[in-house]
Amino acid sequence: MAKSKTSFFCQSCGTQYAKWVGQCNSCKAWNTVVEELIQTNTTVLWGSKNQVAAAHPVRVEDITLSAEQRLDSLDEEFNRVLGGGIVPGSLVLIGGEPGVGKSTLMLQIALSLPYKVLYVSGEESLKQLKMRAERIHAQSSQCYILTETHTESILKQAETMAPDLVVIDSIQTLHTTSIESSPGSVSQIRACTAELIQYAKHTHTPVLLIGHITKDGSIAGPKILEHMVDTVLQFEGDRHGVYRILRALKNRFGSTAELGIYEMAGYGLRQVANPSEILMTQSTEALSGTAIAATVEGLRPLLVEIQALVSSAVYGTPQRSTTGYNAKRLHMLLAVLEKRAGFKLASKDVFLNITGGITLEDPAMDLAVIAAILSSNLDIPIAPGICFAAEVGLSGEIRPVQRIDQRISEAARLGFTSIVVSKHATMGSQQKIKTIAVGKVEEVFRYLFGKNNE
Repeated sequence: MAKSKTSFFCQSCGTQYAKWVGQCNSCKAWNTVVEELIQTNTTVLWGSKNQVAAAHPVRVEDITLSAEQRLDSLDEEFNRVLGGGIVPGSLVLIGGEPGVGKSTLMLQIALSLPYKVLYVSGEESLKQLKMRAERIHAQSSQCYILTETHTESILKQAETMAPDLVVIDSIQTLHTTSIESSPGSVSQIRACTAELIQYAKHTHTPVLLIGHITKDGSIAGPKILEHMVDTVLQFEGDRHGVYRILRALKNRFGSTAELGIYEMAGYGLRQVANPSEILMTQSTEALSGTAIAATVEGLRPLLVEIQALVSSAVYGTPQRSTTGYNAKRLHMLLAVLEKRAGFKLASKDVFLNITGGITLEDPAMDLAVIAAILSSNLDIPIAPGICFAAEVGLSGEIRPVQRIDQRISEAARLGFTSIVVSKHATMGSQQKIKTIAVGKVEEVFRYLFGKNNE
């Protein structure tokens, strides 16, 4: 029998230590270093027994490129976030809160594909998966369910049936005999992921991994897990709401700026083709403190509603609260209004919200945020049919943003009559709606509320 040994691993970042320490030197977390039993030379890993010939160095000019044929997931939102489809031989890690719908999304995709799929579940039984499949009204003769947590057994079944896609639910439930620690530990997650990577790269079979997250929102397990996989997706949303957002935190085969939006219904997840409909309140009554921003996430233009509430501070220190918007950015914009435009907001509470439960960081929302704050401060609604797309600088100037023509086209498609942009913006010769070019914050105020309100 092979000799066993123990080592100490940080459960937060995966750093290995020779002895126990109270604080991890890498991630600075306290009481996260635990002892794990490691056994070596007991089992040959899948990648080791399937090793190909040793690689040789190749000159860059001798490497030939060919168009990579991606697998179509038949889910436009999922394809968009991945960059056009699933790349053969890639590992995709999907993380999210418990109950947000990760397993539903993966099972829905697996049941909709026309080619052979192996769905491995370590958390649910066959009957539970059958009940979920009936609930989402999806049937497939090419989807095979395997309830197993032993990595070697999973890879053996995968070699036998040779699927076109493998789904693992979840990576924290797997264990391998080469490591004697419990499932979900740092060493088990790292070893199981390494075996799955070897399988994916040698067979050119894409593998989708579902991962749990910790209380602070990061993927459970060692941080090296996110470095090992090719793509890291975050599936997020309010458990009390119906909308879910899929975004890429890392993508070796595409952009990380794309966004996928779903609606959770009784029959599963529905793709939202026009996100602007859910990000704007369908109200006919003019209300103060609301403004529409024309933003772009990846290649997708979005029109989102910004809501602001400005009121007198009840306590000594004014409150600044944001939902879906960068709080530091709000503080900067309030300082610009105070210093450059002369608005006395230092003694007032300011609350800001982006409707729809979405979080955005597009600088083009700056002008809409300022317009919403001024509207709430004066208690005067902004005229209907106006949207905004411009960045605000520290000196109070209105700066241009990229892809302004696409923003204008989306605003025109949704029925807006005018859009406020920077006078330095480079636009096409023909515009479907009226464009108001401004250069300073004061010009925006005069246009929206008139000179008499100064």
